[in-house]
Amino acid sequence: MLIKNQEYEITIEDFGNDGEGIGHIDGIAVFVKDAAKGDRAVVRITKVKKNYAYARLMQIIEPSPMRQEPPCPHAKRCGGCSLMHISYKDQLAWKQEKVSQCLQRIGGIEDPSSLMEPAVGLPDDSNGLRYRNKAQFPVGRGKDGEVTIGFYARHSHDIIDTDTCLLQPEIFDQILQTCREFLQENRIEPYEEETGKGLLRHIMMRIGQATGQIQICFVINGDAIRVKGEKAYVKEDGSAGCFTKTEEKLVATLQKTKGIASIVVNKNTERTNRILGSSVRVLWGREIIEDRIGDISFDIGPLSFYQVNPTQTVRMYQKALDYAELTGKETVWDLYCGIGTISLFLARRADTVCGVEIVEEAIEDARKNAEKNHISNARFFAGKAEEILPEQYEKNKIHADVIVVDPPRKGCDERVIDTMLKMRPDRIVYVSCDPATLARDIKLLSEGGYELKKACIFDNFCQSTHVETIVLLRRKTDLFWKDNFD
Repeated sequence: MLIKNQEYEITIEDFGNDGEGIGHIDGIAVFVKDAAKGDRAVVRITKVKKNYAYARLMQIIEPSPMRQEPPCPHAKRCGGCSLMHISYKDQLAWKQEKVSQCLQRIGGIEDPSSLMEPAVGLPDDSNGLRYRNKAQFPVGRGKDGEVTIGFYARHSHDIIDTDTCLLQPEIFDQILQTCREFLQENRIEPYEEETGKGLLRHIMMRIGQATGQIQICFVINGDAIRVKGEKAYVKEDGSAGCFTKTEEKLVATLQKTKGIASIVVNKNTERTNRILGSSVRVLWGREIIEDRIGDISFDIGPLSFYQVNPTQTVRMYQKALDYAELTGKETVWDLYCGIGTISLFLARRADTVCGVEIVEEAIEDARKNAEKNHISNARFFAGKAEEILPEQYEKNKIHADVIVVDPPRKGCDERVIDTMLKMRPDRIVYVSCDPATLARDIKLLSEGGYELKKACIFDNFCQSTHVETIVLLRRKTDLFWKDNFD
C-alpha cells in the first residue's frame, strides 16, 4: 500500500491523456506531472486512491531521451506549456499516438495507424515556439504592491509575473513592457478578484500575421481608464475615442510602437471568470484589424473567434478542402462554423455552402467576411446546429453532398449525428479538438453506414496536450442503407 508523502523510486512507462507520466509502484499506477516516458525518478506520493495514485516529481535519477530543459523558466508553474520538458518531435509523436489509441479503443478502428497521415507540426527550426497570434494577460497586484502582469499559475488564479512568453510574437513582449511601465507610473489600479474592486482586469493583444496589424484591448472594471479621482468626459458629438486624459496619454505612448492599428477598451464589470464583456469602445484606430488565411481576408475584432496559430490554420483548412474533394457542383453544410473561416475556404470550390453557428455575433462576422471577399454562394444561419440542421432537413428538404463539422470539445450533439445519417452526404469531414469525442462520434457514424478513410493531426497548440485532428468519412454503398434503414 502506497503511503501519502512517502518518496519512492519509479520508472515512467507511458504518458497519460493529459501528458502526465505513468509508472507503477507495487503494481499500482502512479500519475506524475512533468515526467517523461523513460524517466527514472524519485517521486513523492500526494494522493492515494483505491487503484491508482498521484505523485510529485522530486528528482530525476536518469532522464528520458525525450526530456529537454524547458526554454521558459516559468514552464513548470505556468498552466500553458505542460509539455515543454519534452522535445518537440516527441510531442508530435505522442499526439499522433494519442489520437491513434482513441480511434482504436473508443472508435473501434482496427488499425488506425494505417489511415493516419504524418503529423503536421510547425517547422523544425521553430521548436514549437512563437506561434500564437493572440495573448491574454491578467493584471493584478503582487505581495510587494507592484503591478503584476503575466499568466495564471497551473490550477490557480495566482498571476506569474512575466516579461516574456515564448509562445507569443516578440513584439508582444515589447508592448507588455510599455503597458507595465505606464500602469506603474500612472498608478492605474489593477483588478482584485477577491473584492471585485480595482480597474484593469486583462490586457489582450492580437496580430494579423499576414498584415502585421496589432490590436490592444484593455479589459476594465468600469467605463474608462483613469487614475483615482479623475473624471471622465464625453465628447460633444457623442463619438467614441478617449474619455479621460489618462486614456489620451496611453494612446500617445502606445502609438510609438510600429504596427499598432487598433487600441480599444472592453467593459466587464461582472464578478466572473469570463475575460471579455460585451461592450467595446475604440480609443484609437479601428475596432477591427485585418488578416488573411490563404487568399481570404478577415476582419477581426476583440470579440471575434479566430484561430490562434495562423501557420497551422492554413495547412489545416487546406487539408479539410482536400478531404472534401470538391468539384464546384456540391452543396456543403459547415456546422459550428464560427466566423465562417472554413465556410469561405470551401465556398471557392463548391456550388453552395451553408454555415451554422450558435453565436449570433460570429454569424454577423461571417456574413461581413463573405461580403468583404465577394463570396455570394455562402449562407449563414444563427442557432444551434442540433436545431437548425434537423429543421432545414425536415421542413425545407435540404440536402448535402458534403458536411463539415468542427464542434466544441464535447463533440457533435446526437441530433446532429442522426440528421447527418438521414441526409446521407457522400462525405463527412470532421475537424476535432478532442480525440476521445471524435472517436466516439466516428463509431456512431460508422455504425450508421460511414467508413473512416483518412485522418491527419495538426499541432495547433504546441507545448500543450491539445491536438487538432481532421478525418474523412465516406458513405458506404446504398445497399447498406437498404439493408439497415429501410
